Amino acid sequence: MDADGRPTQGSDPAAAVDSPPTGAGDWRAQLQPEARSRIVERMMETLKTRLPVSEPEGLNDLQKIAVRFEQKIYTEATNESDYFWKISLKMLSMESKTQQAPGNAHVIPNQNNSGKVPYTVN
Repeated sequence: MDADGRPTQGSDPAAAVDSPPTGAGDWRAQLQPEARSRIVERMMETLKTRLPVSEPEGLNDLQKIAVRFEQKIYTEATNESDYFWKISLKMLSMESKTQQAPGNAHVIPNQNNSGKVPYTVN
């Protein structure tokens, strides 16, 4: 991760975020980094369908959203089942919203024209 909190190129996006301390019996010690990376990639695919991007900066923003969300759930979850349950609920919610209103997707504009990105992820 660079000084601005962005994952460095070529790094594992899920591993780029500090992990909470893990004890001997902590479920997080059993979760492989590859599993977290696959989850982040799946989130990216869902976000791309929900928020199509046309600029590389937009993809970077989606990557940040996916990594932050995964890290939040990873930190808050009480066990592995809770982690997967919360991730699954959010993914299902995003996918069903996309299917219900496919013509209502938002495009992330070129950030060079604006100081803030006008989108949110529910």
